[in-house]
Amino acid sequence: MSRRRRTLLSSPHPYPGRLIAVEGIDGSGKSTQLQLLERWLRARGYPVHFTEWNSSRLVRTSMRRGKRRNLLTPSTFSLLHAVDFADRFIYQILPPLRAGMVVLADRYVYTAFARDVARGVHADWVRGVYRFAPRPDLTFFFRVPIDVSLDRLLTGRAKLKYYEAGMDMELSSDLLESFRLFQGRVLEIYDELAQEYGLRVIDATQDIAGQQKTVRRMTGEVLREYDRGRTRNNNGRSPIAS
Repeated sequence: MSRRRRTLLSSPHPYPGRLIAVEGIDGSGKSTQLQLLERWLRARGYPVHFTEWNSSRLVRTSMRRGKRRNLLTPSTFSLLHAVDFADRFIYQILPPLRAGMVVLADRYVYTAFARDVARGVHADWVRGVYRFAPRPDLTFFFRVPIDVSLDRLLTGRAKLKYYEAGMDMELSSDLLESFRLFQGRVLEIYDELAQEYGLRVIDATQDIAGQQKTVRRMTGEVLREYDRGRTRNNNGRSPIAS
């Protein structure tokens, strides 16, 4: 295996805010958990900023056109997502972090590390593209078996999406089988990333309330030092509701 180049993910970021990210394959329930966490934090007086993957206007048109015409190669897909993330980082993540806010990210660079590599893009190249990204203070990996994620997705809509199922990889002509094969690859890489980067693994087959209880407990642990700093800035008065 080639030696990994050192990036900002190797050490804590220097900003006064906190960065919390969620990761997982499609259908893992991570977005639901992050939305619940956001409400809980806001109710307790935390200054929260929410941001999500593939949300930059900079590449939205190109991404939609490429998907509609099936023009996206794995490398093109990877580059478009990298541009999207860079724009999102500069305008949606870095400013609130510098301002001392709690930034909640629905997907972070680990999504690219998993999906792009599952599509055959070289892992070192992908990591190099995202080398400017700082390490989150906490990253949750909502782990769910492939068949469970598949059932959840099909319960909520009529059919799977082309790229979501990895149909561009020509793993199978059957949509469901292609999903299992592609997302299986992604899941395997996520398991490796969890070990390498210390992602906090959540059993996403548990009930929603049980998962959220664990998420809140771990988040509270990460925010302890942050709370002390905010208390000092408020002349000894804690801004957080009990």
